[in-house]
Amino acid sequence: MKITPVKMTDLAQLMAIEKAGFSADEAGSELAYRDRIEKLSDTFLVAREGETVLGFIVGPAVAERFIEDEMFVTTPTNLAHGGHQLVFTLAVSPLARHQKIGSQLLTSLEKVARKAQRASVSLTCLERLIPFYERNGYQNQGVAASSHAGETWYNLEKTLE
Repeated sequence: MKITPVKMTDLAQLMAIEKAGFSADEAGSELAYRDRIEKLSDTFLVAREGETVLGFIVGPAVAERFIEDEMFVTTPTNLAHGGHQLVFTLAVSPLARHQKIGSQLLTSLEKVARKAQRASVSLTCLERLIPFYERNGYQNQGVAASSHAGETWYNLEKTLE
């Protein structure tokens, strides 16, 4: 398995993984993913075996410490250096789960964030996923302000300083 930057030709596989991992209300649209591929190419990583996408991680590097719902509507542009690395999505194909691919993607994005001198990596997740992120060094910062998909989300953060 290799972790590489995203390619536009990955889009169909990304969408299949997105739809398998998230409810219709939670999942990003194909249009949103096209925009993310174009705007976030340096913070959009894909785990692959040959041309098969096993999983992916994507999010912007911005001044804000935590994700704001508006960011799902309008993809922010990455800061060149500093700020905070956010994670919009970490998703692994149902056929590739339980192989530590999600943890490897988190580690790879953290390396990108450290190289760009980000202060932290943060994300929102559902309560059932908190233990996974805590095992990967993230701390629960409490309930997020998000009302995305009508769910209760939690802010998880890993400081890099």
